[in-house]
Amino acid sequence: MSGRRGRRPVADPAAPADGEHPEASTRTVSPVRSEEDAAEASLRPQTLAEFVGQQATRENLAVFVQATRARGEALDHVLLHGPPGLGKTTLAQIVARELGVGFRATSGPVIQRAGDLAAILTNLQPRDVLFIDEIHRLQPAIEEVLYPAMEDFQLDLIIGEGPAARSVRIDLSPFTLVGATTRAGLLATPLRDRFGIPLRLVFYTPEELELIVRRGAARLGVPLTGDGAAEIARRSRGTPRVAGRLLRRVRDFASVEGVTKVDRAMADTALNRLEVDRLGLDAMDRRYLRRIAEHHAGGPVGVETLAAALAEARDTLEDVVEPFLIQEGLVLRTSRGRMLGEPGWRHLDLPVPARQPDQLDLLRE
Repeated sequence: MSGRRGRRPVADPAAPADGEHPEASTRTVSPVRSEEDAAEASLRPQTLAEFVGQQATRENLAVFVQATRARGEALDHVLLHGPPGLGKTTLAQIVARELGVGFRATSGPVIQRAGDLAAILTNLQPRDVLFIDEIHRLQPAIEEVLYPAMEDFQLDLIIGEGPAARSVRIDLSPFTLVGATTRAGLLATPLRDRFGIPLRLVFYTPEELELIVRRGAARLGVPLTGDGAAEIARRSRGTPRVAGRLLRRVRDFASVEGVTKVDRAMADTALNRLEVDRLGLDAMDRRYLRRIAEHHAGGPVGVETLAAALAEARDTLEDVVEPFLIQEGLVLRTSRGRMLGEPGWRHLDLPVPARQPDQLDLLRE
């Protein structure tokens, strides 16, 4: 029993789910799924061969799926982690489709009782794929039920209360659990260790996003030129979900203005009106960068201080705003807080100050 328990990193119980950042949902460049993104389902790839980007992940999954199908077994459990909007749900659906098995989806916050999880698991057919989004938000008591299900395909339940309580063991059909999370560090160690195939999704290159934008434009009937697709891709923050959203907004501007071909100039005009700059940063990103530059001399400054100053939730900054800024080197995360990187100073058209000795020590850590 001791092998099943582990220290869970402390999380704010009142923090919103990854798909529930209300402050971020109004941003055009937010990677968090919103109601308007329902249209993206028709643009999603259906097979691994159609999937653009994530080359190492895609190639490894293809090998694992082919070997599993040849053996006629259930695929080992898969953990997909990385920033939102990169295709974790799409990959889970593709895995089920490539295996030729059923697909069942739920999310961590939805599963409130052990009985909820038991109902889902007992209804799975052999080799089915169960997808749990935001798996880091599962309650510890529910994780305890999930451990033997993942490891031995057995369900241990306690029926009744007090002296009349008894333990019941139910055999389950072999299944594949695909867990998705934007915060792998919040997963309990015993749960994380039970995933045989951990895969990290990374931001897409502009060339990969250009292919995605071109395919989306063809399916939406948008008359998009090559340089127009490149301009949208360049401002999409390395995220397919953002690329699809920007494409739809550019299409709206082009439709109202009666443009027959969406070229670079048209895309640039539309995106500037949306306040999305050449790097894909919007007003919130620039406000974040300017706060560090102008009020904290470039940092370091704690994320709690930034959240209070910007009137944003800490989770919104960490999950939605910061990942791309850190990826691009605009912001540096140190042991004492956030610092503005040289690209951040240049993007704000501010002179890069000389680093103080204590700042240099932080950068060497």
